[in-house]
Amino acid sequence: MPGQPFAGLQLDGTLTTDPPEIAYAAADFGGIVSRPPLAVARVSSPRDVSEVLRFAAEHGLSVTPRGQGHTGMGQAQAASGIVLDLSGLSTVHDISDDRVVVDAGTTWAELLAATLQHGLTPRVLTDYLHLSVGGTLSVGGIGGTSHRYGVQTDNVLSLDVVTRDGALRTCSPTQAPDLFAAVLAGFGRDGVIVRATIPLIPAPARVRRVKIYYPTAAELRAQQRKLLRERRFDFLQGQIIPGDAGWLHLLDVAAFSTPPAEPDDALLDGLGFDAARDKIEDLSYAEFATRLDETVVYLESTGEWRSPHPWANLFLPDHAVDTFVDGIMSDLTHADLGDSGLILTYPVPADVLTTPLFRVPDAPTIFLVAALRYAKTGAIAEQMVESNRRWYDAAVKLGGTSYPVGAIPFTEKDWRNHLGEAE
Repeated sequence: MPGQPFAGLQLDGTLTTDPPEIAYAAADFGGIVSRPPLAVARVSSPRDVSEVLRFAAEHGLSVTPRGQGHTGMGQAQAASGIVLDLSGLSTVHDISDDRVVVDAGTTWAELLAATLQHGLTPRVLTDYLHLSVGGTLSVGGIGGTSHRYGVQTDNVLSLDVVTRDGALRTCSPTQAPDLFAAVLAGFGRDGVIVRATIPLIPAPARVRRVKIYYPTAAELRAQQRKLLRERRFDFLQGQIIPGDAGWLHLLDVAAFSTPPAEPDDALLDGLGFDAARDKIEDLSYAEFATRLDETVVYLESTGEWRSPHPWANLFLPDHAVDTFVDGIMSDLTHADLGDSGLILTYPVPADVLTTPLFRVPDAPTIFLVAALRYAKTGAIAEQMVESNRRWYDAAVKLGGTSYPVGAIPFTEKDWRNHLGEAE
């Protein structure tokens, strides 16, 4: 039962100050900071969200929405405030030929399972699907098809949003467009997304995934730039991973198809594919979309999934990415990333990115550079966070920006610089 400070707040769901719930809401995926809230509201309706936000506004309390808590440094926490747990809003509503209406607490894995029953898929999926729809729409949501379709916030038809005064409003590019622009990638600062209408496209039946290794990061990026121009593959990413004799540079691409159509035999032309070294996989679309589930099982077995995750996500303009990556790799060791750590690098053309608050460099092409780091101890995590901040400062000097969902310390000044006039 809620304590006396919350007397009079009546919810369809629950509001609690019990220590186990407070401990749950004081943690996140990053495992680096812990900021206990005063209470946790597990909502089960949009009305609950309205009631909590109205109550908080009247009493001067902060409220932070939480989906799956997959943030790196307390972004889903609410120190001395209320954590608004949206996982109870998890219904997939209407699915039609070209769109789906879905509650914000639904995970992308749950949404995809529902749409695949109709032979449909969202245009953009994150690599890891067990994130909430409302969570990624509040930050951006980038994936391997973003080079074609933009990020997930670029692929939204309308939203139901509860604003900070507790009002439930519908917004879209034509209805309350200012609110629509303020909440997509707005980190919950101007309202809480409770429902979204997302466009769908026919889901392919098959995926041909190709993995090719190159001796240098420069060769990897050169191939990525080439493939970006050619639009040869539907999915386009790259990885820098530790190997037995140094760093490995992996091009990870995929072509989608549905029989009777088959992948083009020319897919591998000019890529230097070596059958003795590289790999081709033919998968169902569902197998491909959920490919990280097996990795998570492995990381659970090693304990790394529960260890601190000082991940850093940065965007660099194409003209500066070589300088930046070469700079951070010059003295980077396997230990600096952790046992299962890696770096993602992949390009996105700026003209597919339309979300105003999804801040990226001012350049025709940008590269995501994401360091997925695993720390065995809190002390190691602190060292990684410090280097993340140095990387961020170096990226900014080169015209870069942060994708601020990971473990890069951000001051209020940093947030104002990031959000610009919207802040």
